Amino acid sequence: MFKPKFCSFAYDYSHFLKPSITSTFVLMKSIPASRILLLFFIVFTLIFMSYYLYNTPGTNVYNAIHHKSNPLPILGNPGHHTRPFSFTNQEGQTITEKDVEGKIRVVEYFFTTCKGICPKMNEQMSRVYQAYKGDASILILSHTVDPYKDTVNAMKQYSLRFEADPKQWIFLTGDKKALYDAARYSYLVTAAEDTAVVDIEDDFIHTDRFVLIDKKGLVRGQYSGTDSLKVNQLIKDIELLKNEE
Repeated sequence: MFKPKFCSFAYDYSHFLKPSITSTFVLMKSIPASRILLLFFIVFTLIFMSYYLYNTPGTNVYNAIHHKSNPLPILGNPGHHTRPFSFTNQEGQTITEKDVEGKIRVVEYFFTTCKGICPKMNEQMSRVYQAYKGDASILILSHTVDPYKDTVNAMKQYSLRFEADPKQWIFLTGDKKALYDAARYSYLVTAAEDTAVVDIEDDFIHTDRFVLIDKKGLVRGQYSGTDSLKVNQLIKDIELLKNEE
């Protein structure tokens, strides 16, 4: 019986799949050095920008990745954090940034002899305090704008009006310039182009802003402290920050 015969042959394709070191070297030599440097620069720039956008608070990429479930804005320039500080509380104890590290903070500026907006502000702040009373992750920092009159004793007597626990609702006094620099450059409650032209003796900050600071020291919101609806929103936003990773 006739059986067809099939011709078979083998062909080595390896030289297509695995270029030799010599051929690779020749290929690279054919590419101008300027193009290789340009390609390296582009790759390096892309890697650097990706790292920067992923890790820098305030950028759109950072917000989308890290705060996608709780999209509160991050105020200030990219990378802005609250600065170190050292003030004295109503108990005469020194309070620094180390004491508030990892805590959510609500910040205000007022003075104890104020007859205008301050009583209204602290009535509203008392609502915030009552909403989170006993929650060790939430702190209220009430700074004076008049440290000459607002001594430790004056701040203590004022705090008693609200039955404030000094471990949670902290009334702070201290050096006037340090207090005002914190207002401007940490909490962004007012603006000054150059503090060198400001006479600190005549300087006076009077604002109704409540400022919300997250666990990382980022400014996440500002609210009118005399508007109950805005304070309602503040109370809700604190809860968002508590659940934020």
